[in-house]
Amino acid sequence: MEEAIEEAIKAAREGEVPIGAVVVFNNQIIAKAHNLRETIGDPTAHAEILALREASRLKRHWRLLGTTLYTTLEPCPMCAGAMVMARIDRLVFGAFDPKTGAAGSLMNIVQDPRLNHRLEVTSGIKEAECRELLKEFFKERR
Repeated sequence: MEEAIEEAIKAAREGEVPIGAVVVFNNQIIAKAHNLRETIGDPTAHAEILALREASRLKRHWRLLGTTLYTTLEPCPMCAGAMVMARIDRLVFGAFDPKTGAAGSLMNIVQDPRLNHRLEVTSGIKEAECRELLKEFFKERR
């Protein structure tokens, strides 16, 4: 989670919403990313999506079995759906997102029994630190 937080800090420095993500396989980081929506003008450039893309490129496969994705904020529906489709084994996130969270807050896509894959979820890891990054970012913008 520390690496995901570092990615979130990079995002804030670049004027992006401070969200970072890291993909781990066999106890090694294989991908990390931060939000780049504003920078590249892409609504899908969320930290999680970018980290999944990089992990898939490195593993040379779209199935990311055996991986864990760490992210500083509970994933949105798009990112949660991508994690299910990528067959991520485990999701670990920091702050809850009551407005768009799709891993338990607003909905629970990552554990929906109607889908063909479900993730193990660990939530609230370094929650206060992750939430504070977001709070400070938006405070400075207003």
